[in-house]
Amino acid sequence: MSAVQQHRPDLRTAHLSEYTPTEPVPEPGTAELHPALDLPLLRDLIRPDHQLWTPRELRDLTSLVTSELTGPLLDIVRVDDENRWWAKLGLTAGVELWLLSWAPGQGTAPHDHGGASGSFSVLFGALREDYRYPAGPIRTSHHDVGASIGFGSGRAHQVRNVSSVNSASVHAYSPPLLPVHYYSDLSEVPPIPPQRAPQLPKEHG
Repeated sequence: MSAVQQHRPDLRTAHLSEYTPTEPVPEPGTAELHPALDLPLLRDLIRPDHQLWTPRELRDLTSLVTSELTGPLLDIVRVDDENRWWAKLGLTAGVELWLLSWAPGQGTAPHDHGGASGSFSVLFGALREDYRYPAGPIRTSHHDVGASIGFGSGRAHQVRNVSSVNSASVHAYSPPLLPVHYYSDLSEVPPIPPQRAPQLPKEHG
């Protein structure tokens, strides 16, 4: 039974995708890939020589990964009712790529991405995103299966699965491994966009 129907992780294979804090980014021109996705196609898509990705490039990356690598992603993904689950799919000096799952009711706290641009594409299910740019209004978008969104470095958001079925999504950020900033509410997002800070591990969404 696939993760589209089930909630509980398969403990026999979960070790392939368990989260491990990432060491400093790879050298330019090299890529660190999930063992189940160390494929020529992903190596081509993740472009190890590319240093800084635009929101449009990130959107194209997550969209192509979800559409062209659907089968391998469904083999990897797990959904856990109790804890949010994620797996690092790839990392280069220019971009990080993640697979996240969302059981009904799961979501992130309001946060930004520390000055990184980002993107996500919905692999299955649907997600609600409340977001805000500095000094702008709080807006809401609903992203259904197949939807992709790219966003600039000033965007803060909260992502949640408000439906009754499981969801999963592929996320990318550039520059990689910048620490997020958390807020109790999106109304607290400061009027000046976050500056890029030293690279540290972070939560995902």
